[in-house]
Amino acid sequence: MARGGLRGRDALVSFIEQHSIDYVPIAERHGKVWHLWPVWFSGDAHLATIATGVVGIALGGNFAWMALAVILGCAFGTFFMAFHSTQGPQLGLPQMIQSRPQFGYVGALLVWVVALIAYIGFNSFNQILAAQTVHALYGLERGPTMLVSLALAVVGYDLIHLAQRWIAYVLIVALLVFTVVVAVKAPLSVTAEWRDFRAVSFLAQFFAAASYQISWSIYVSDYSRYLPRSVGVSASFWWTYLGAFVGGAWTMLVGTVAAALYPTVEISTALRSAADAALPGFGKPLLLCSLLGLVTITSLNFYGGSLTLLSVVDSLKPSRPSLAKRLITLVILTVAATSLALVSSENFAAKFAEFLAVLLYLLTPWTAINLVDFYLVRKGHYSVREIFNPHGMYGRWNWRGLLAYGVGFAVMIPFFSTDTWKGPVAKALGGADIAMLVGLPVSALIYIWACSSLDLEGDRRRADAADVGLDPDAPAQMRG
Repeated sequence: MARGGLRGRDALVSFIEQHSIDYVPIAERHGKVWHLWPVWFSGDAHLATIATGVVGIALGGNFAWMALAVILGCAFGTFFMAFHSTQGPQLGLPQMIQSRPQFGYVGALLVWVVALIAYIGFNSFNQILAAQTVHALYGLERGPTMLVSLALAVVGYDLIHLAQRWIAYVLIVALLVFTVVVAVKAPLSVTAEWRDFRAVSFLAQFFAAASYQISWSIYVSDYSRYLPRSVGVSASFWWTYLGAFVGGAWTMLVGTVAAALYPTVEISTALRSAADAALPGFGKPLLLCSLLGLVTITSLNFYGGSLTLLSVVDSLKPSRPSLAKRLITLVILTVAATSLALVSSENFAAKFAEFLAVLLYLLTPWTAINLVDFYLVRKGHYSVREIFNPHGMYGRWNWRGLLAYGVGFAVMIPFFSTDTWKGPVAKALGGADIAMLVGLPVSALIYIWACSSLDLEGDRRRADAADVGLDPDAPAQMRG
């Protein structure tokens, strides 16, 4: 019995992912690049994305202009997110740990704290949405949705990919049915609406959609890092972009339609009412499908948050990653998100819009710096070993990235526009928010200027020398 028990425990442990923030060796890479499409389609096809499509309508915008804002915002934000995805196969590392070359071993804590705010914030809102949906479906005040999400996150990468693929097929059918019946039956007239353009609501919806898509950037390469290095940049970019853009824009438009038809009720009720009005009895199945997507994306947030929290711990006290540590971080994140959800359930739509705006401000400088460094400055040449070396070539504090982030964030402040505070430029523009359009180029240009003094050739030689023998088990032709 003892031996059988030990074998059973070993089998269970082997089923759970063992890697966390450490490097995934080439010999362990697996999967197909098209698998990125269902991960990010399903990642966007759920209730929190539907809520993002409500933002402009809640501010007084009409359906026609808000639908256009959703499509353009998703197209814009997904562009940056998909480029981050291509970093996973090239480096074999989670997204956030890749910030050390730009900000330093300790300096990267700045962006990791921002990422943790995003993970905890999104999962707290997800819990509110899940509770509303379970109540609408079954009349219950609580459901086991977070426990299912936590279980997926514990098992890890492969199970999350598998779940996202199967849910994608279900969601495509549900969204197709909803789209067809709404197009035929819904009383939405857009002809006259094009003459009623409202800049504030349009820009709020555009940047809410863009921010929502960019928010995936903090962990998008977590789900591509096991892919073979040979998949290339183009393939990983387009499979990610198509999945995230189609899933994001389509699902946000569902929210825009529901809010336009039922502007005074909560999101889950509006969705069910819109579906039932178009096709009697379809509201409950559509709501259930959206709940499935919400459960799995919550697991992605838990998983990515765990990797980020482990990165924070590693910067404060370097230690070897382990399964036990990953499980502890998952419990901490669950408690934090649940606690925030308990105090944030009132006036959900307004708080969610505010959260997205603040998240956009915090992530804009980082995404510019990280992408510029990867594609223009170092051109993908990093040392995996030095990224984990507290006294290595990337330093403890990298003034270049920290300066670019600070300046990029500071120049956006006059353009901030939230319910809590509006900058002078935003006030002059009638409350319109264009902060991102300022922060992106300024952060990128400052970082490029700061790196003009960097010995890039020497940097590359040191990186290559440090990683000699990193993949001894990989075939020689796969190491380069």
